[in-house]
Amino acid sequence: MVDARKPAAAGIFYPANREELAQTVLRLLAAAQSAPAPAGVARRVRAIVVPHAITGAAGVTAAAAWARVGPPETIARVLLLGPSHHVPFAGVAAPFADSFATPLGPVRVDRMALEGVRHLPHVVFNDLPHEQEPSLEAQLPFLQTRLPAATIVPLVVGDLPDEDCAQIIDALWDAATLAVVSTDLSRYFDASTAARLDEITARAIERLDPATLGEQQACGHAGLRALLRVARARHLRAVRLDLRTSAASGSDDEVVGHGSFAIG
Repeated sequence: MVDARKPAAAGIFYPANREELAQTVLRLLAAAQSAPAPAGVARRVRAIVVPHAITGAAGVTAAAAWARVGPPETIARVLLLGPSHHVPFAGVAAPFADSFATPLGPVRVDRMALEGVRHLPHVVFNDLPHEQEPSLEAQLPFLQTRLPAATIVPLVVGDLPDEDCAQIIDALWDAATLAVVSTDLSRYFDASTAARLDEITARAIERLDPATLGEQQACGHAGLRALLRVARARHLRAVRLDLRTSAASGSDDEVVGHGSFAIG
């Protein structure tokens, strides 16, 4: 057994206290579930796009998507895709760790699924990009609450062509797998500029059109573009669930854009 990947984002991207974290996630999900589903959301959500935090405006936006997944018995595993914020590398990094820990406990990694894509040329096994990466970890408390029996396939997406990342997603995204792309949208623009940029990005996601999505539009643009390519090839559709900026919970001088989308 390989040791569990230890939390790096607790106390920053979500509460570090177990009880506080559990109550925060339940409160966010309850509020999201009480809101009517936007028109066009598929009965079976196959993928979601969410920001990577549980605190502030990001948590509200992420909960809007996590509240729409399920029922739990239909989802055996979750394919998690997020950007590398700390370690530049080429390819897609899979971990050696057998589980990822949060204050709510460990989440088991589906090692058989990862072994099934080991032969693909852009899959690398490397724990370093995972060690301090918050984008995947911040999804786990929502996952542990909504899908407590699901395993995870956690992949940090580095530098690689869209078609190669799409090949990896296509190989792992089966009928029992929920795909999750963790990404913020625009970053550190003033609130009005961010709202304009994020609206353009949201419309591109709704069209399943990856062509215009770059680093300025989304920090997880590589995984997002690849997911949209596969979703389009599978004749799925994307629906906007929530779009806002961090100005909702702070200053409007340099904000972060948050959007959540359901694909089915």
